[in-house]
Amino acid sequence: MTSAAELRAAYHQQVRGVLPARRPESMRVDRDGPLLRVTGGKHYGWVDYRDLAGLTGQALDELIERTCRFYASHGETFEWKTHSYDEPADLPDRLLAAGFVAGEVETVVIGPAEQLTEEPELPAEVRIRRVSDQVDFDRIGALQTEIWNEDWHWLAGDLADRQAADPDDLAIFVAEADSRLVSAAWLVRSPGTDFATLWGGATLAEWRGKGIYRALVARRAQYAVQVGNRYLQVDASADSAPILQRLGFTAVATTTPYLWTPPGRPTA
Repeated sequence: MTSAAELRAAYHQQVRGVLPARRPESMRVDRDGPLLRVTGGKHYGWVDYRDLAGLTGQALDELIERTCRFYASHGETFEWKTHSYDEPADLPDRLLAAGFVAGEVETVVIGPAEQLTEEPELPAEVRIRRVSDQVDFDRIGALQTEIWNEDWHWLAGDLADRQAADPDDLAIFVAEADSRLVSAAWLVRSPGTDFATLWGGATLAEWRGKGIYRALVARRAQYAVQVGNRYLQVDASADSAPILQRLGFTAVATTTPYLWTPPGRPTA
Protein backbone atom coordinates (compact mmCIF):
# COMPACT_ATOMS: atom_id res chain seq x y z
CA MET A 1 0.00 0.00 0.00
CA THR A 2 1.35 3.42 -0.94
CA SER A 3 1.78 5.71 2.08
CA ALA A 4 0.54 9.28 2.34
CA ALA A 5 4.15 10.50 2.29
CA GLU A 6 4.88 8.59 -0.92
CA LEU A 7 1.70 9.89 -2.55
CA ARG A 8 2.56 13.46 -1.57
CA ALA A 9 6.08 13.09 -2.96
CA ALA A 10 4.73 11.82 -6.28
CA TYR A 11 2.17 14.65 -6.40
CA HIS A 12 4.82 17.24 -5.58
CA GLN A 13 7.17 15.99 -8.27
CA GLN A 14 4.69 15.23 -11.05
CA VAL A 15 1.83 17.72 -10.63
CA ARG A 16 3.05 20.89 -8.99
CA GLY A 17 4.62 23.44 -11.31
CA VAL A 18 3.53 21.51 -14.42
CA LEU A 19 1.10 23.02 -16.94
CA PRO A 20 -0.50 21.31 -19.96
CA ALA A 21 1.62 21.55 -23.10
CA ARG A 22 -1.51 22.27 -25.15
CA ARG A 23 -3.53 25.19 -23.80
CA PRO A 24 -6.32 27.48 -25.05
CA GLU A 25 -4.96 30.10 -27.46
CA SER A 26 -6.05 32.93 -25.15
CA MET A 27 -3.99 31.55 -22.26
CA ARG A 28 -0.46 32.87 -21.80
CA VAL A 29 2.29 31.62 -19.48
CA ASP A 30 5.21 33.75 -18.26
CA ARG A 31 7.95 32.85 -15.80
CA ASP A 32 9.42 34.90 -12.98
CA GLY A 33 12.00 32.89 -11.08
CA PRO A 34 10.21 29.83 -9.66
CA LEU A 35 6.74 31.09 -10.61
CA LEU A 36 4.71 30.24 -13.70
CA ARG A 37 2.24 33.11 -14.25
CA VAL A 38 -0.91 32.23 -16.21
CA THR A 39 -3.07 34.95 -17.78
CA GLY A 40 -5.93 35.08 -20.27
CA GLY A 41 -8.26 32.56 -18.67
CA LYS A 42 -12.04 32.98 -18.61
CA HIS A 43 -12.24 33.71 -14.88
CA TYR A 44 -8.95 34.83 -13.37
CA GLY A 45 -5.24 34.16 -13.59
CA TRP A 46 -3.10 32.02 -11.33
CA VAL A 47 0.47 31.19 -10.44
CA ASP A 48 1.94 27.72 -10.19
CA TYR A 49 5.22 26.46 -8.78
CA ARG A 50 6.84 23.36 -7.34
CA ASP A 51 8.72 25.34 -4.70
CA LEU A 52 9.95 28.89 -4.19
CA ALA A 53 13.63 28.09 -4.74
CA GLY A 54 14.54 28.97 -1.16
CA LEU A 55 13.33 32.57 -1.37
CA THR A 56 12.62 34.17 2.01
CA GLY A 57 12.26 37.60 3.58
CA GLN A 58 12.70 40.62 1.35
CA ALA A 59 13.44 38.55 -1.76
CA LEU A 60 10.12 36.75 -1.38
CA ASP A 61 8.27 40.01 -0.73
CA GLU A 62 9.77 41.44 -3.92
CA LEU A 63 8.61 38.40 -5.92
CA ILE A 64 5.10 38.81 -4.51
CA GLU A 65 5.13 42.54 -5.32
CA ARG A 66 6.37 41.94 -8.88
CA THR A 67 3.68 39.33 -9.40
CA CYS A 68 0.94 41.69 -8.24
CA ARG A 69 2.25 44.40 -10.56
CA PHE A 70 2.31 41.91 -13.43
CA TYR A 71 -1.35 40.96 -12.98
CA ALA A 72 -2.35 44.58 -12.38
CA SER A 73 -0.82 45.41 -15.78
CA HIS A 74 -3.17 42.79 -17.30
CA GLY A 75 -6.14 43.98 -15.25
CA GLU A 76 -6.57 40.48 -13.84
CA THR A 77 -7.40 39.05 -10.47
CA PHE A 78 -5.18 36.05 -9.77
CA GLU A 79 -4.90 33.12 -7.39
CA TRP A 80 -1.80 32.07 -5.45
CA LYS A 81 -2.49 28.64 -3.98
CA THR A 82 -0.31 27.58 -1.05
CA HIS A 83 0.23 24.10 0.39
CA SER A 84 0.60 23.22 4.04
CA TYR A 85 4.13 21.90 3.56
CA ASP A 86 5.38 24.90 1.54
CA GLU A 87 8.45 26.83 2.64
CA PRO A 88 8.87 29.36 4.02
CA ALA A 89 6.22 28.82 6.67
CA ASP A 90 5.40 32.55 6.77
CA LEU A 91 4.35 32.68 3.10
CA PRO A 92 0.62 32.99 3.99
CA ASP A 93 1.37 35.94 6.29
CA ARG A 94 3.34 37.66 3.53
CA LEU A 95 0.52 37.16 1.04
CA LEU A 96 -2.02 38.61 3.45
CA ALA A 97 0.27 41.58 4.10
CA ALA A 98 0.41 42.17 0.33
CA GLY A 99 -3.38 42.44 0.09
CA PHE A 100 -4.39 38.88 -0.76
CA VAL A 101 -7.63 37.41 0.59
CA ALA A 102 -7.62 33.82 1.82
CA GLY A 103 -10.24 31.41 0.54
CA GLU A 104 -11.56 28.21 2.07
CA VAL A 105 -8.94 25.63 3.05
CA GLU A 106 -9.10 22.50 0.89
CA THR A 107 -7.63 19.03 1.40
CA VAL A 108 -5.43 17.48 -1.26
CA VAL A 109 -6.56 13.87 -1.56
CA ILE A 110 -5.20 11.17 -3.86
CA GLY A 111 -6.75 7.84 -4.75
CA PRO A 112 -5.78 4.82 -6.90
CA ALA A 113 -7.93 4.97 -10.02
CA GLU A 114 -8.26 1.19 -10.41
CA GLN A 115 -9.87 0.90 -6.96
CA LEU A 116 -12.45 3.64 -7.60
CA THR A 117 -14.19 2.37 -10.74
CA GLU A 118 -17.21 0.65 -9.17
CA GLU A 119 -20.41 2.61 -9.69
CA PRO A 120 -23.21 2.64 -7.11
CA GLU A 121 -26.78 1.89 -8.07
CA LEU A 122 -28.50 5.12 -9.03
CA PRO A 123 -32.19 6.05 -9.13
CA ALA A 124 -33.76 4.70 -12.29
CA GLU A 125 -34.30 8.17 -13.79
CA VAL A 126 -30.64 9.22 -13.44
CA ARG A 127 -28.36 8.85 -16.45
CA ILE A 128 -24.65 9.71 -16.70
CA ARG A 129 -23.06 10.56 -20.02
CA ARG A 130 -19.89 12.15 -21.36
CA VAL A 131 -20.42 15.49 -23.13
CA SER A 132 -18.41 17.62 -25.55
CA ASP A 133 -20.89 20.09 -27.09
CA GLN A 134 -21.33 23.80 -26.40
CA VAL A 135 -25.00 23.28 -25.54
CA ASP A 136 -24.01 21.02 -22.66
CA PHE A 137 -21.23 23.37 -21.56
CA ASP A 138 -23.81 26.16 -21.36
CA ARG A 139 -26.03 23.91 -19.26
CA ILE A 140 -23.11 23.17 -16.92
CA GLY A 141 -22.45 26.88 -16.46
CA ALA A 142 -26.13 27.46 -15.67
CA LEU A 143 -26.16 24.52 -13.24
CA GLN A 144 -23.13 25.81 -11.33
CA THR A 145 -24.71 29.26 -11.18
CA GLU A 146 -27.87 27.76 -9.67
CA ILE A 147 -25.99 25.63 -7.14
CA TRP A 148 -23.59 28.32 -5.90
CA ASN A 149 -25.93 31.31 -6.33
CA GLU A 150 -23.22 33.29 -8.13
CA ASP A 151 -22.28 33.78 -11.77
CA TRP A 152 -20.54 30.69 -13.16
CA HIS A 153 -21.58 31.16 -16.78
CA TRP A 154 -17.91 31.83 -17.62
CA LEU A 155 -17.33 28.10 -17.06
CA ALA A 156 -19.06 27.23 -20.35
CA GLY A 157 -16.46 29.14 -22.35
CA ASP A 158 -13.61 27.81 -20.24
CA LEU A 159 -14.62 24.19 -20.82
CA ALA A 160 -15.12 24.82 -24.53
CA ASP A 161 -11.65 26.38 -24.87
CA ARG A 162 -10.00 23.55 -22.95
CA GLN A 163 -11.85 20.93 -24.98
CA ALA A 164 -10.74 22.55 -28.22
CA ALA A 165 -7.12 22.83 -27.07
CA ASP A 166 -6.74 19.29 -25.77
CA PRO A 167 -9.75 16.99 -26.31
CA ASP A 168 -7.87 13.84 -25.27
CA ASP A 169 -6.95 15.17 -21.85
CA LEU A 170 -10.32 16.56 -20.73
CA ALA A 171 -13.27 14.28 -20.01
CA ILE A 172 -16.55 15.95 -18.97
CA PHE A 173 -19.49 14.01 -17.56
CA VAL A 174 -23.00 15.07 -16.56
CA ALA A 175 -25.75 13.43 -14.54
CA GLU A 176 -29.30 13.98 -15.78
CA ALA A 177 -32.63 13.11 -14.24
CA ASP A 178 -35.56 13.16 -16.64
CA SER A 179 -33.46 15.34 -19.00
CA ARG A 180 -32.71 17.88 -16.23
CA LEU A 181 -29.03 18.43 -15.45
CA VAL A 182 -28.45 17.68 -11.76
CA SER A 183 -24.64 17.39 -11.54
CA ALA A 184 -21.52 17.77 -13.66
CA ALA A 185 -17.88 16.82 -13.18
CA TRP A 186 -14.75 16.62 -15.26
CA LEU A 187 -11.29 15.09 -15.31
CA VAL A 188 -8.10 16.79 -16.47
CA ARG A 189 -5.17 14.55 -17.34
CA SER A 190 -1.52 15.40 -16.73
CA PRO A 191 0.12 13.72 -19.74
CA GLY A 192 3.38 11.99 -18.98
CA THR A 193 2.49 11.58 -15.31
CA ASP A 194 0.57 9.10 -13.16
CA PHE A 195 -2.06 11.70 -12.31
CA ALA A 196 -5.41 13.03 -13.43
CA THR A 197 -7.23 15.75 -11.49
CA LEU A 198 -10.94 15.75 -10.70
CA TRP A 199 -13.03 18.93 -10.77
CA GLY A 200 -16.69 19.72 -10.22
CA GLY A 201 -19.15 17.24 -8.78
CA ALA A 202 -21.51 19.80 -7.21
CA THR A 203 -25.06 18.44 -7.23
CA LEU A 204 -28.47 20.09 -6.91
CA ALA A 205 -29.61 19.95 -3.28
CA GLU A 206 -32.62 17.74 -3.89
CA TRP A 207 -30.47 15.13 -5.66
CA ARG A 208 -27.74 14.81 -3.03
CA GLY A 209 -27.35 11.60 -1.05
CA LYS A 210 -28.41 9.42 -3.98
CA GLY A 211 -24.96 8.21 -5.11
CA ILE A 212 -24.53 10.69 -7.97
CA TYR A 213 -21.28 12.22 -6.70
CA ARG A 214 -19.79 8.77 -6.15
CA ALA A 215 -20.98 7.61 -9.58
CA LEU A 216 -19.28 10.56 -11.26
CA VAL A 217 -16.03 9.71 -9.43
CA ALA A 218 -16.34 6.12 -10.65
CA ARG A 219 -17.03 7.12 -14.24
CA ARG A 220 -13.96 9.38 -14.27
CA ALA A 221 -11.87 6.66 -12.62
CA GLN A 222 -12.88 4.29 -15.41
CA TYR A 223 -11.72 6.84 -17.95
CA ALA A 224 -8.43 7.37 -16.09
CA VAL A 225 -7.70 3.64 -16.10
CA GLN A 226 -8.56 3.47 -19.79
CA VAL A 227 -6.05 6.20 -20.71
CA GLY A 228 -3.32 5.07 -18.32
CA ASN A 229 -3.54 7.41 -15.33
CA ARG A 230 -2.72 5.63 -12.07
CA TYR A 231 -3.93 8.21 -9.54
CA LEU A 232 -6.83 10.62 -9.17
CA GLN A 233 -6.17 13.86 -7.27
CA VAL A 234 -8.67 16.34 -5.87
CA ASP A 235 -8.39 19.67 -4.06
CA ALA A 236 -11.39 18.74 -1.95
CA SER A 237 -13.76 21.05 -0.11
CA ALA A 238 -14.74 20.41 3.49
CA ASP A 239 -17.91 18.73 2.20
CA SER A 240 -16.18 16.53 -0.39
CA ALA A 241 -13.06 15.43 1.51
CA PRO A 242 -14.84 13.04 3.92
CA ILE A 243 -16.78 11.44 1.07
CA LEU A 244 -13.64 10.92 -0.99
CA GLN A 245 -11.70 9.52 1.95
CA ARG A 246 -14.48 7.00 2.59
CA LEU A 247 -14.16 5.95 -1.06
CA GLY A 248 -10.44 5.27 -0.64
CA PHE A 249 -8.67 8.59 -1.19
CA THR A 250 -5.79 9.56 1.11
CA ALA A 251 -5.27 13.07 2.47
CA VAL A 252 -1.71 14.24 1.80
CA ALA A 253 -1.79 18.00 2.51
CA THR A 254 -4.05 21.02 2.77
CA THR A 255 -4.09 23.86 0.30
CA THR A 256 -5.40 27.42 0.58
CA PRO A 257 -6.23 29.74 -2.34
CA TYR A 258 -5.24 33.39 -1.89
CA LEU A 259 -6.82 35.89 -4.30
CA TRP A 260 -5.38 39.28 -5.21
CA THR A 261 -7.49 41.81 -7.10
CA PRO A 262 -6.06 44.95 -8.78
CA PRO A 263 -7.18 48.17 -7.07
CA GLY A 264 -10.44 49.47 -8.50
CA ARG A 265 -11.45 46.13 -9.98
CA PRO A 266 -14.46 44.23 -8.59
CA THR A 267 -13.47 41.16 -6.59
CA ALA A 268 -13.75 37.82 -8.43
